[in-house]
Amino acid sequence: MDLIVRRENGHWQAQAGGPVWRCAIGPGGTCPAAEKTEGDGATPLGCYALRRLLYRADRLDKPQTDLPVAALTPEDGWCDAPQDPAYNQPVRLPYPASHEALWRDDEIYDVIGILGHNDAPPIPDKGSAIFLHVARPDYSPTQGCVALALPDLLAFLKQADTQTRVCIEG
Repeated sequence: MDLIVRRENGHWQAQAGGPVWRCAIGPGGTCPAAEKTEGDGATPLGCYALRRLLYRADRLDKPQTDLPVAALTPEDGWCDAPQDPAYNQPVRLPYPASHEALWRDDEIYDVIGILGHNDAPPIPDKGSAIFLHVARPDYSPTQGCVALALPDLLAFLKQADTQTRVCIEG
């Protein structure tokens, strides 16, 4: 079942079947995927496969889902350096090029759904690390990802499988 993300009644919402959940996106709003650039803070429009799930096993039980699941470690990162050969791919830390650490002190990456944006193959500067993850309590903007409250994210993931997509609408 797909997760449909759209703006309604002044808030961003995500819906999978019946439930509708509040969500957050990037501070730049949405943009066509072809116009997405690294660091613009925009969430790319389109439908993206939900490739796999990462989670913090030290904080949560393994989420119930039919997606491939792996536990995060403190050495997990994601390359966001457009000219690096590992751009928009997972890396092991320490890593010499610019990257994002996936093991964070806050809770927003306690569960990370890896979206299939700019990954087949990655095109330099067209956006990296577009994830489905945990929203901050105030639903403040992400850096271009889609974020839901943890209970809502876990409820959605129970329905998710390898055919699931996250569809961001304008």
